[in-house]
Amino acid sequence: MAEAMIAGLLRGRLVEPDQVTASHPRLERRQELEREYGIRTVPDNVQAIDEVDVILLAIKPQMLSRVGGELRQHLRPGQLVLSVIAGATTVALEGFLGHRRIVRSMPNTPARLGRGMTVWFATPDTTEEQRSQARALLQALGTELEVDDEKFVAMATAVSGTGPTYVFLVMEALIDAAVHLGFPRHVAHDLVIETLEGSTAFAKHSGDHPAVLRNMVTSPGGTSAAALHELESGRLRTVFSEAVWAAYRRTVELGEQLEASVERETGTVTRRAGVGRQHDQPGNRPAGRARH
Repeated sequence: MAEAMIAGLLRGRLVEPDQVTASHPRLERRQELEREYGIRTVPDNVQAIDEVDVILLAIKPQMLSRVGGELRQHLRPGQLVLSVIAGATTVALEGFLGHRRIVRSMPNTPARLGRGMTVWFATPDTTEEQRSQARALLQALGTELEVDDEKFVAMATAVSGTGPTYVFLVMEALIDAAVHLGFPRHVAHDLVIETLEGSTAFAKHSGDHPAVLRNMVTSPGGTSAAALHELESGRLRTVFSEAVWAAYRRTVELGEQLEASVERETGTVTRRAGVGRQHDQPGNRPAGRARH
């Protein structure tokens, strides 16, 4: 995800390569990033955040405690930390970093092409200027949506953040089915890719509900009706719903684990209103307001 965001920022010319510093412990990975993007790389996290305005924190959730400990004494109050760590709540981030100006975001991998979808939430201590900085950075990756309820970021992690995974699985299944019919694999690949891309563009252009578009091509007793009967018999909708809820529950679980780690390591943890554990069951779906 970090590399996708670097590629998106440079492609959108929001920053120049010499304005980006990335840290990574492996020399070969640093060399690869330098060759590909022309950016500066360093092996040390503290060195990477020196004299920068915005810090992009793109690490595995289990690394937050160690990296937070490294950065905690070196962050300046005026710096903005933009996190793309799955499940990491602002409470956990503040606890590990000792820093309050934080944007929690969840982009997805199409950001590499400027076609990403990012949902983000800024802490109350984040200034308007920093919100504008975050918005500009995330717009370089595609579409961005600021929300004023942090729970929406967790929800977006399960829908748009994990979404490409669902799409790629459907893509793979359709390609395999076409090969099973008898198409060469490269032909099957092109048929499926172009069909998915065209269908998405058509849906976006029309603005109609997907059910309306589906009914347009479903004739009584036709091929689409036969295919839909099999899909519905296989509980396709239910399986997708259960998959999204599984991803959401895992996101919440990661947040709870990180907050518990803060509590163990610092002895205290403060929960903000609206950021809790009450919304991990289908019957307790959170509500809130979003801002474009």
